[in-house]
Amino acid sequence: MSLIPPADAGRPEPPLPDPAVLRLDPAADAGRPGRLVLGHRREDGVRLASLLWELGPGWRAISSAMLGGGIGPAEWVLNAQVPGAYARMDPVDHLREMAPPGPGVGMLTAASVGRFTRAADGGAHAVTTVGLRVPTWAAAPEGVPDPELAPPHLPGTINIIAAVPVAMSDAALVNAVMTVTEAKTQALVEEGFPCTGTASDAVCVLARADGPEELFGGPRSTWGARLARAVHRAVRQGARDWARRDDSNT
Repeated sequence: MSLIPPADAGRPEPPLPDPAVLRLDPAADAGRPGRLVLGHRREDGVRLASLLWELGPGWRAISSAMLGGGIGPAEWVLNAQVPGAYARMDPVDHLREMAPPGPGVGMLTAASVGRFTRAADGGAHAVTTVGLRVPTWAAAPEGVPDPELAPPHLPGTINIIAAVPVAMSDAALVNAVMTVTEAKTQALVEEGFPCTGTASDAVCVLARADGPEELFGGPRSTWGARLARAVHRAVRQGARDWARRDDSNT
């Protein structure tokens, strides 16, 4: 896979922050809409984390998530951890059991939600959870299994939640999802993972519901570029953390 280097290729990239410090430092949330709430619950004897991004009214989302997927209003986004051997056949109902009232987006992952990473760029914000047990090329030969990098009990899903403080047209939201996905893949390749992601990745992009609409969300548009940089940094950090993983489930 060949990558076209960005215009500032060759410039030293600033060091990526330690996500543990980010979680403990209130200044890390400066300028981010709403608030992040990290909670824990027990299911089947396992301690599991859930990350809730509370935004309130005035937002809409485009998402591939099972709960609240498509385009519509969103007052919150929930990223809930489940056991690696998750076998419930009612995931949407399960998410509703954990979610707050009102419209929102809910996604599940077996990755360690407590190890979420986040980054910001010019008002665009990204929060990710990264698991890479089974890296996947989007266009793979039929019948050829994806290689596994780790034992089955280690998780492998990348969930991305990103937000911009401006309104976007429907077309721009679709374009923003493309941009976020491209930034994710760039980060993974740069961290040495030969893949475009995993087969179970989910994404959610949030924009304001009111105000002048941005018509473009591509990587060279103002807000698309900011989204791309924020997602790129958050996914790179998450990939680095996963490469240093252990099998704790906290």
